[in-house]
Amino acid sequence: MGDGLVITHRVGAASGMAQRLAELGVDATIVAWPEPGRVLLTFDYPWRDGERHLPDEVEWVHILGAGVGGFPFELLQGRPLTCSRGASAVPIAEWVLAVVLGFEKQVPESWLHEPPEAWNRASLGEVAGKTLALIGAGAIGTEVARRALAFDMRVVALRRSPRPLPLEDVHVAESLHSAVRDADHVVIAAPATPETRHLIDKEALAQMKDGVHLVNIARGSLVDQDALLEALDSGKVARASLDVVDPEPLPGGHPLYTHPKVRLTPHISWSSPATMPRTMEIFLDNLRRFRNGEPLQGLVDVDAGY
Repeated sequence: MGDGLVITHRVGAASGMAQRLAELGVDATIVAWPEPGRVLLTFDYPWRDGERHLPDEVEWVHILGAGVGGFPFELLQGRPLTCSRGASAVPIAEWVLAVVLGFEKQVPESWLHEPPEAWNRASLGEVAGKTLALIGAGAIGTEVARRALAFDMRVVALRRSPRPLPLEDVHVAESLHSAVRDADHVVIAAPATPETRHLIDKEALAQMKDGVHLVNIARGSLVDQDALLEALDSGKVARASLDVVDPEPLPGGHPLYTHPKVRLTPHISWSSPATMPRTMEIFLDNLRRFRNGEPLQGLVDVDAGY
């Protein structure tokens, strides 16, 4: 099948994509930005002022990832924007369960490096029966909920979409307050939009019960980090497990690096050997749809911002 489709990319090395297209028998030329093509493949990173244009030749833009906050929507002028929504949902959900279990089981704090004061004595928690609140219940939130339910946790979800959740045992909250007030673990999995900036602020943190565990795998902008540091110091938040912060990377000397109640990782919860293949398969499926005139999957609602 060949029409000389030109794909322009802003994603670094594209040799793997070229090989996959060849395996599928797709007649396409891959060029580097700013050389124009009918399809633009890009990441979510912000566009510099000198790059803020979209050639008329571009008919469709696809972002390799779920976040789209770095893309200047005003350049689209009605052209479709899609993303690889859900490609990293599984590894991110596994990361969330890892830090939830680590919090309850005091890992690695309970690991020994010398003889302890007492043997066979501990006060570990368990996740069974605990409440996990999901702020955002899209693809990632759904995978987190699926795993939390398997551990016999109670899951409460707050979502913007009126669509029913695919998991019957998840309780749907009517407000942020009702979602977080009884939660032992609060997981932020909502998209970053102007409306969600500092969604978790001083007021929201005050509505949580003492000793809550806060997990953020969405974007750092959703959390007021100054308010979070105050809540950590007061004991309102027992631990913050953060894979995302604002800005990224944090400048040297930032207190989140050294706070004893913070577990900080460099935006790696998505990492898995399967993530990029899944991401590319979503793009390639959309490429097939584009060529055949079929509806694209993973369309971004530009008005909503995700």
